[in-house]
Amino acid sequence: MAFLFISFVVMISTEELYRIFLQHPSICTDSRKLRAGDLFFALKGENFNGNHFAVQALESGAAYSIIDEPPSRPGERLVPVNDVLTSLQALAAHHRNQFSIPFIAITGSNGKTTTKELIHAVLSEKYTTYTTEGNLNNHIGIPLTLLKIKKDAEMAIVEMGANHLREIAGYCEYTRPTHGLITNCGKAHLEGFGSMEGIRKGKGELYDYLREHGGTAFVMWDYDYLQEMSKGIREIVSYGTGSADITGVEESAFPHLRVRMTAGVNLDSVQTRLTGNYNLPNVLAAVCVGDFFNVDPRGIKKGIEQYTPSNSRSQLIRSGTNTLVLDAYNANPSSMKLAIENFMHFPAAYKVLLLGAMAELGAGSIGEHEQIIHQIGTYDWKEVILVGGDFLRIKHPYRTFANSEEAGKWLASRSVQHTAILVKGSRSMQMERAVASLMPTA
Repeated sequence: MAFLFISFVVMISTEELYRIFLQHPSICTDSRKLRAGDLFFALKGENFNGNHFAVQALESGAAYSIIDEPPSRPGERLVPVNDVLTSLQALAAHHRNQFSIPFIAITGSNGKTTTKELIHAVLSEKYTTYTTEGNLNNHIGIPLTLLKIKKDAEMAIVEMGANHLREIAGYCEYTRPTHGLITNCGKAHLEGFGSMEGIRKGKGELYDYLREHGGTAFVMWDYDYLQEMSKGIREIVSYGTGSADITGVEESAFPHLRVRMTAGVNLDSVQTRLTGNYNLPNVLAAVCVGDFFNVDPRGIKKGIEQYTPSNSRSQLIRSGTNTLVLDAYNANPSSMKLAIENFMHFPAAYKVLLLGAMAELGAGSIGEHEQIIHQIGTYDWKEVILVGGDFLRIKHPYRTFANSEEAGKWLASRSVQHTAILVKGSRSMQMERAVASLMPTA
C-alpha cells in the first residue's frame, strides 16, 4: 500500500488504518525508540513535531508513518490523516470494539497505579489480563494501552489520570469501561479542577459513564462522598473496613502492611510488600475485584503477596543501617499528609523527612504547603529537609534546598546511620535523586 501526501489527498479511514495495524500491531510515537516493523504515529506537542521525523522513521525500519502535515520529501508508506492524535484514539476505539471482555477503568487522586497493579496481579492468577504499563494514563497512554491488548485477552484494566473536567468522560468514550473504580478524591490537580467539588465532578465522570451504560462500580464504602457519587449505578460492589460487601482492617503496618480480612471473602490475612497503612484501601480493592470475578481466595492472596512495588511507589528499602521509605513518584496535599502521619508511627529512633514541593495546586498552593509545615511541627524529627517550590516561599525553621540534587549533595556529606528517611514529593521534584547516595548498590 502506497500513499503520497499531496494537495487534496484523500485521508485514510479508521477501518483502512486498522487493516494496516493488524499487519503491524506495534506502535511507536518516539522515533528514538523505533523498532523494525513499527507503525510510527507522528504526534505533535508544544516542543516537538513528529512529522519532522516521519521519513527518518521509515528509513529506520518503520512499516508506515502516520502523518498530518506534508512530509519533508514525498515517499511511499506515508499515511496521511487529518490529525494524528485523533486518528490514534479512533484506532484504539475501533480495536477496543473488537472485544466483549470486562474492561475495568481505574481513576482517583491517590493510589491509582498501585491499585491497578494489585488488581492486575490478582486477576492474572486466573485470567489473561492486559493493563496499563506504568502510568501511561493520559490522552496518548490510554490509546496505546488499548492497542496493546491482544486477541487472547480475558480481562483489561485501564488506568485513567486527569487534571481537568471532561477528561475522564473523553477517555470513557473510546475505552467503554464495563466496570470502574475511583480510589478516592483528594487535593490533586487543584489548578485544573479548581476546587474539591471540581475534583469530585471530574473523577465522577467515570461513575457517570457506568451509570448511563449499565456498568458495575467497585466503591470504597468508608468514603461517604463515594457512596453519594455512585448512587444510581446499576451494580455496586462495596469494600471497606466495615459495613461493606468485602471488609478488612490493618493488622500491622511495619515493616510492611498486613491486612486481616473480616468479611465477604474466605481469607484470613494478607501480608503485602507495601509500606504504609494508606495502602489498605488499595489492597481491599484488589480483594474485592478478585472475589467479584471468582478468583480463588488462594489466588487473591498469592497475587497480592507476590506484588513488589517499584518506581518509587510505597517502597521500603534497607540500605546498611538506614531505612528509606521511598514514596516519591508523586504527591498532593492528601497523599503527603497521609504519608507523614504514617511515618510518625514508623518504628525508628531517628526519623528524617525529605519532602519535595507539591505541584499543580493553583492559587491555594501556599496555604496547602503551610498546612504541611504545621503538620510537620507536631512531631520531633531528627531532621526536616524541604525542597523547592512553595516550601521556599514560606517562613519555617527547617532546612531548605532549591532542588533534589542540592539536597542529595548535602545528604551525601552527612554520616547518616541508623536512620529512617521518608522521601516524597511531586514528580517534577524527582526526589529519588536526593537519596541516590544512600541507595544500595547491586
